[in-house]
Amino acid sequence: MGGGGSVAAGTKLYTAQDLLAMGSDARFELDRGVLVPMSPSGFRHGRVTANVQFAIENHVRRGGLGRVLAAETGFALAHDPDIVRAPDVAFIRTERLPPEGEGYAAIAPDLVVEVVSPGDTAHELEVKVSEYLAAGVTSVWVLYPRTRTVMIHRADGVRRLRAADTLDEEPALPGFSCGVADLFA
Repeated sequence: MGGGGSVAAGTKLYTAQDLLAMGSDARFELDRGVLVPMSPSGFRHGRVTANVQFAIENHVRRGGLGRVLAAETGFALAHDPDIVRAPDVAFIRTERLPPEGEGYAAIAPDLVVEVVSPGDTAHELEVKVSEYLAAGVTSVWVLYPRTRTVMIHRADGVRRLRAADTLDEEPALPGFSCGVADLFA
């Protein structure tokens, strides 16, 4: 994840097009033009991400609400310098879906989900959440597998849910309801 700080003099800045040209084997995000390596996720991270995607996908398909996108889908959130993020799960409402193409979507998803890995820092997560919200994402869910909690970030504030709570009242995903514990099962 990116640090969101200033770039050292002489650092090569990359564009979204540069990153795309590196091919699917390149595991990076772009943070203000700086390549940020993305390591493969651990087992628990993958399991929690799959649970979240499954819950959201089932709800979205039943209601014909839009598209759920898997991890590694890049979104160009800003340009000059470029920011390209690849959330663990993303959702875009039907009426906002961009044309499908080979490049990164030049649209902010309605909902972004990030599952915290052991190496993630609070500062890195804060930067990502800020970038998503600044780009127009309605809700950012940050899941913490170790504590079985979910932080829901929106422009109007942050809400914390624990394992005994229910995740609902989601403006980006109308009608969605899921027990928080189910996301960590």
